[in-house]
Amino acid sequence: MDISEVIKNIRSELNLSQEGLARELHMGFTSVNRWENHKSKPNQIARHALAELCRKNNLDQKLIESLEANS
Repeated sequence: MDISEVIKNIRSELNLSQEGLARELHMGFTSVNRWENHKSKPNQIARHALAELCRKNNLDQKLIESLEANS
């Protein structure tokens, strides 16, 4: 699973829009949109923030592992 799919799955599990996920991560909507559309990849800080958000919300460990594997 590539990073774009992982991010979409995380967002879906959290029932968030791209804008909602961006707010949760304290980032801009365009960043999330670009990640999901294969235009860029989240940097290490963003991947860490995504992993922490997953842990905080008790998401499937496989999503976290996929996120960290794509670093």
